[in-house]
Amino acid sequence: MLNNVRSNDRLLFIIVIIMVLAGPIILAPFGAGYPALMQRFAIYGLFAVGFNILFGLTGYLSFGHAAFLGIGSYAAVWMFKLLTMNIIPAILLAVVISGLFALLIGFISLRRSGIYFSILTLAFAQMSYNMAYSVLTPLTNGETGLQLSLADPRMLDTVQNANQLPLTNLFGLDMNAVFWNPTLLGYELQFNYGFYVCAAFLIGGFYLSMRIFRSPFGLMLRAVKTNRTRLNYTGVNTRPYTLAAFVISGMYAGLAGALLASMEPLAGAERMQWTASGEVVLMTILGGAGTLIGPVLGAGTIKYFENIFSTINENVLHGWFSIFPEWMNSSLTWMLSPFFGKGWSLTLGLMFMLVVIFLPGGLVQGSQKIGGWVKRRFGRTPPEPSIKPAE
Repeated sequence: MLNNVRSNDRLLFIIVIIMVLAGPIILAPFGAGYPALMQRFAIYGLFAVGFNILFGLTGYLSFGHAAFLGIGSYAAVWMFKLLTMNIIPAILLAVVISGLFALLIGFISLRRSGIYFSILTLAFAQMSYNMAYSVLTPLTNGETGLQLSLADPRMLDTVQNANQLPLTNLFGLDMNAVFWNPTLLGYELQFNYGFYVCAAFLIGGFYLSMRIFRSPFGLMLRAVKTNRTRLNYTGVNTRPYTLAAFVISGMYAGLAGALLASMEPLAGAERMQWTASGEVVLMTILGGAGTLIGPVLGAGTIKYFENIFSTINENVLHGWFSIFPEWMNSSLTWMLSPFFGKGWSLTLGLMFMLVVIFLPGGLVQGSQKIGGWVKRRFGRTPPEPSIKPAE
């Protein structure tokens, strides 16, 4: 049994590596192969993987994880302003700061469970948002957001051009540079340094999550989710385990925030708003809470809807149905237009509702059901051996 689990995990990890590294090729036919969107796929996939360690394993639903995303972004931008445009020190600082902040919030919030825990995390996130928006303006630059300036010291960097802002880099590799731009089957592919940096962190974060899921620590977190009260009655103090999961999850969020700032060096209070916290909840549930790959699928689905479906207008729909007669073209466009463009969230909401009702396990459960149906429909069952009667 254990060997089967390990082999399945290896196969899943190999599939994730191939899918992530081949992202520009896979996403190009769907109109999502440009670097900025691929970077967001990887970053928010990492964000959701970290959130799943808390919610998927312990069952503690946090509505305040966007606070750590924003703190990671602010810490990274301050590192760019003060020290260097190399993303490594910025990422390290963001992970440490967000981890300490998660330790503080988790220590207070985890004194309660259930809806009370969720409300506490939401309250902390909103306090963080309001402080970043107004109270801590000298640190966050308020509603304008924290940005780079020509007057920033950047003590470890040599000035290349005093009239131009420097670019974020990884030991000289520009994060927004496209290093290869081939054409395959009529699609223009863009292989970008920034995407592969984010992809490397996503793969590493996924591997760490997989190890946590299969470790004794992960089994204890599952036990907390199953029956925390019974564990307490047996003398097990569950708070250190849940606090550790909360801190790890917060550090994932801080890392995602640092990567957002590394790809686009600015930080704003909107990243800490409650809607951003709700988004990662939707990503995890849509993909499949408690599964390994589910959060990555959920993050990719939501970001695809947000960036691609929102750009489909009536003219695009008319082009899709141009082969039909005019009256049918107009009718189909009229019926479908509320679900595209500005109404993309309506389509996402309906999809989320259907998943929650019919697929409580998310998209992962849906893929498992499709795989089971394919096996039953096309799989060959070995013939039963005939038993020759004894003479």
